[in-house]
Amino acid sequence: MLDIQRRIAEELKVQPPFADQAAVDAEIARRITFIQDCLLAAKLKTLVLGISGGVDSLTAGLLAQRAIKQLRERTGDEAYRFLAVRLPYHVQQDEHDAQASVNCIQPDELHTVNIAPAVKSLAGEVAELDDKTPEARDFVLGNSKARMRMLAQYTIANARNGLVIGTDHAAEAVMGFFTKFGDGACDLAPLSGLVKEQVRTIARTFGAPASLVGKTPTADLEELVPGKPDEHSHGVTYLEIDAFLHGQPVSQKAFEIIRGTYEKTRHKRELPFVP
Repeated sequence: MLDIQRRIAEELKVQPPFADQAAVDAEIARRITFIQDCLLAAKLKTLVLGISGGVDSLTAGLLAQRAIKQLRERTGDEAYRFLAVRLPYHVQQDEHDAQASVNCIQPDELHTVNIAPAVKSLAGEVAELDDKTPEARDFVLGNSKARMRMLAQYTIANARNGLVIGTDHAAEAVMGFFTKFGDGACDLAPLSGLVKEQVRTIARTFGAPASLVGKTPTADLEELVPGKPDEHSHGVTYLEIDAFLHGQPVSQKAFEIIRGTYEKTRHKRELPFVP
């Protein structure tokens, strides 16, 4: 079991557990530098990130805003900007958490794009949805919401000559828990290689509210099951996923679920198949 856990952790470039606060601070500094290097290499000055109200987008936003602030201070160039984007489907169930995240991050700019009209318009043009059960239709449109959100972010980034930030991290990557070409699409992924608790630790270090840091993670894409916890979809907890990725003992059941899901979703983490 441990050999397989180590192999998967190596493939996902999982970062070891933080030894102390100094290690946390060093990792934060490394990832801020990574964000800055991406912008400088692209010769661009704008970052775009969708803020959902969850700890992942909160943490990515805190890193991005700090990176942009440092670039402005270092260069004296006020053109460096971080754009936070709210992307509700009608009225988001946990809108108060999204607003609390924005208030915590204090982005240079806040934009809002309601994706509901676009998703509904698309659904009305797709005849293949007509014979689906309500549950199957809801699932398909959930993925459409994720892709529409990324389309909106890229439209804004394109208009502002910027890069789009993704929020994928190791605990989601191992489970394939993202929509292909939806929230899985981005120009840079500053949380990559971190397990869930490490993401929370970084947010906590920035002084984020405990209510956001410890919030139950949810993709919240399905209308029939609003606020459905990620762990209900996984079949295992994030504590078990984190332990698996850090080479720590987990139950046989958790091991089989995580390994099986990792192999089943491999295509989502790779480039398109080619001949």
